[in-house]
Amino acid sequence: MTYNDSLEYLKKASQRGSCLGLERITVLMERLGNPQNKVKIIHVTGTNGKGSFGAMLSSVLKSAGYKTGGFSSPAITEITDSFRIDGNEISENEFAEITGDIFQICEQMNDKPTEFEILTAAAFKMFVRNNCDIAVVECGMGGDLDSTNVISSPLLSVITNVRKDHCSFLGNTIEEIAFHKAGIIKHGRPVFFGGTDENIPEIIIKTAQQKSAELFTSDWSHILFNYPESVFTLSGTRFTYKGMKINLSLLGTYQLNNAVNVLNCIEILRNQGIDIPYKAVKDGLENVKWHGRFEVLRKNPLVIFDGSHNPDGIKRTAESIEEYFKSRVVLLIGVMADKEYSLYADILGKYIDCVFTVKPDNPRSLDCQTLAGTFSEKGISACAFYELENGVKSAYLYAKEHNLPLIALGSLYMYREFTEALDKIS
Repeated sequence: MTYNDSLEYLKKASQRGSCLGLERITVLMERLGNPQNKVKIIHVTGTNGKGSFGAMLSSVLKSAGYKTGGFSSPAITEITDSFRIDGNEISENEFAEITGDIFQICEQMNDKPTEFEILTAAAFKMFVRNNCDIAVVECGMGGDLDSTNVISSPLLSVITNVRKDHCSFLGNTIEEIAFHKAGIIKHGRPVFFGGTDENIPEIIIKTAQQKSAELFTSDWSHILFNYPESVFTLSGTRFTYKGMKINLSLLGTYQLNNAVNVLNCIEILRNQGIDIPYKAVKDGLENVKWHGRFEVLRKNPLVIFDGSHNPDGIKRTAESIEEYFKSRVVLLIGVMADKEYSLYADILGKYIDCVFTVKPDNPRSLDCQTLAGTFSEKGISACAFYELENGVKSAYLYAKEHNLPLIALGSLYMYREFTEALDKIS
């Protein structure tokens, strides 16, 4: 099977839709020899922050000398972007070889796996193939019925946070959503919740108790902000951890929360015998790379892409805009129709000079005229573009003419389209 063949097969599998449940993936993993049980795995769910958390933790583990695998979704550029060894995405040839083996087994099954189930199986097979010491695996959606939840005994389960998103699948209340995310908690294995004791959903506490899983929450007591300069700058996020000065390479004020969660989990892993020197912590956080999260793509004018796509994520981006910029910004935004997009104008309005709405190339995308209308109703100048390339060019030229930052915001499905359109502008 060639790389293009594998893409065609995944396209065919995608027509089966998204079917939550573990029946198909369990059968598939058994026929593959259950590779998910042959590697130490850190299993991560949560509404926001999973990707950044995983990238930071993987970078630290790599710096500590561990062969580290990673699986995240959605793929931001090519499909191989979801599959990483020591922070680097795998080659097209390796992806084709792995999926080629899985394809033969899938075709023998009566109830054939979905696209995400095939990708999940490919990730576990990749970890074993590359002799990974530890792998950081991100849930696709929810937790209990997510195909990654075939992991029987994770090194650590992580729930970064619980916010409203994917409500049509997971429920309309925090407790309903938390119920699904608590499904990754396993008997006798530690679980970390990325919040304080005061805001942890009751169902997570109960599930941890029922499964004799020690529950940890976020502890900020070892984090200090004692630099003479600003904590948040466009060159990094500065803080001190246990006397060690760190300049986190990822931008966005919300990344500090993700870093604190990583630091807490490192202490949990240390207590389980995982050797992680403090120098590896510093090096890992200062050298981590991750795209699509308040990522600077150009500097004149300043162009930033941030993949915030739900109300909580949009609020965190608004906080970052307020922290980094003294002027208003030009906004380019495209989102999926199932998001609470009517709230975005209220959250972002006071920071916007002009907004350009686009329709990402995805069947679930919201119509750009509809999105523009939600801003226009609030008195914010808005222009809609059905051709994303034209929208990017218009927004960029407007930002350059008015000497304002351009913030591209919304679905991560838009990242590749946006960067390709930006590259065409000289």
